[in-house]
Amino acid sequence: METVNEVRSTSHKAANAAQGENGAPKKKNLRFIIILAVLVIGGGSFGITKYVHALHHEETDNAQVEANVSPVIPRVSGYVKEVRVKDNQLVKKGDTLIVLDDRDLQIRVQQAEAALAAAQANVGVAEANTTASRANIVTSHANVATVEAQIEAAKVNLWRASQDYDRYANLIKDHSITQQQYEQALAAKQTAERQLQVLQEQKAYASKQTSVVASQSDATARQISAAQAVIKQREADLADAQLNLSYAVITAPEDGRVSKTYVQPGQYLQAGQSLFSVVLDNSIWVVANFKETQLDKMKVGQKVEVHVDAFPEKDLEAHVASFSPATGARFALLPPDNASGNFVKVVQRLPVKIEFDHPEDPVVKQLRAGLNVVVDVNLD
Repeated sequence: METVNEVRSTSHKAANAAQGENGAPKKKNLRFIIILAVLVIGGGSFGITKYVHALHHEETDNAQVEANVSPVIPRVSGYVKEVRVKDNQLVKKGDTLIVLDDRDLQIRVQQAEAALAAAQANVGVAEANTTASRANIVTSHANVATVEAQIEAAKVNLWRASQDYDRYANLIKDHSITQQQYEQALAAKQTAERQLQVLQEQKAYASKQTSVVASQSDATARQISAAQAVIKQREADLADAQLNLSYAVITAPEDGRVSKTYVQPGQYLQAGQSLFSVVLDNSIWVVANFKETQLDKMKVGQKVEVHVDAFPEKDLEAHVASFSPATGARFALLPPDNASGNFVKVVQRLPVKIEFDHPEDPVVKQLRAGLNVVVDVNLD
């Protein structure tokens, strides 16, 4: 009996062992199948979601925040007297940024003022000469008129003396008068002729003097015109000197924030030298570089969701504002020339300007030019 029981016990243990060995693989296979199914369903759902999303959206992470940047450039050369801004300082339009040493510019203004005063004095002298010339012309005309009147009187005297002489010449033939009376009539006639000749010479001289005075008056008038032209030139020189003096104070072109400043007091600046920049606060936008294969359904005005890497918890609302007239490669320093040979087709990217719907948003105001963003354009 004991042997039979031992055999049964052994058989029962063997059956339990076989059942345990067959159950473990079944449980492992079941867990694997479940995990695989979950992965397939999850991956399929994710893929379908992405596919459906891609049908109605275009995305790119090749995008950055942009802003207007105005360079600070001196218009005149000079040594730096004061630097009144620091790195990253917020400034308003018209705020003084840099003051140059303006002593030489002030001297130029004084020189221009002195030159203008001299030109104005020259005009005064020329006008006085013109007044005198006009007075001389009036006097010359009066002299000519006086001489003409005297000539008329001399002609009358000559006519009377000639008449007397003719009578006395007839009377002397029959000795009705004395020789002395005849000679007196002849002398009176000759004197009248000489007086008329002298007066005619005086008239010619007076007329000549009138012409000379008139010529001098014309020359003086031309001098006045020249002096007035010199005044205008000196006024322009003075305005230019004053304008250059005003350029000694360099101000902010617009409201914004100053970049890093490299200017120090005592440094010599050249006119046209770029010193630093002011990033303007008037607008912030995004430039996204989409592939040319993504532009088929994109249009101006479509809604855009902007994800800023610096603010991952905040998505900003925006819209497509405009498309660049050319790809980024065309604006490169050395644009590619496909006509030169060795052509390899490369997918080009077109810059797209995206503007924020709510520029007053505090997050938008915290954005800085150059920050990376991800944009999602809704094509519907």
